[in-house]
Amino acid sequence: MNAIVITPAANTEQQTFPWGELTWFASRSIGNQTNITVGRCVLRPGHENPLHYHPNCSEVLVVAQGTIEHTAAGGEVAVLHAGDVASIPPHVVHHARNIGTGDAVLWISFSSAARETVGHGVGTPPSAPLCEVPREP
Repeated sequence: MNAIVITPAANTEQQTFPWGELTWFASRSIGNQTNITVGRCVLRPGHENPLHYHPNCSEVLVVAQGTIEHTAAGGEVAVLHAGDVASIPPHVVHHARNIGTGDAVLWISFSSAARETVGHGVGTPPSAPLCEVPREP
């Protein structure tokens, strides 16, 4: 690609889940990117996305609205507020939970235009159980 590509909103990809929604704005499958994937995740209050990881790319997550608890397998927990950023390397099992009272909006970008996700209910099912993320009592 060596020209600017304009993608109408009607050509973005939306996915709806019981916990919220994903909207994909740029990726190889949309046809407007060859290097990265860009999307938005909306987490409903009190909900979380499933444990997952990305085998072929890193992820950068920017909290645009709300407050989330981001947890990586092994127990690393961080509370993120609007403007906070999480940088997640490939193969790191993680998930986010909305601990606020309104929707949490996250801008997400990946270092591959053909982002892969491994996890139950959010991509390719894992071939082995993902590590459980410990929770505080």
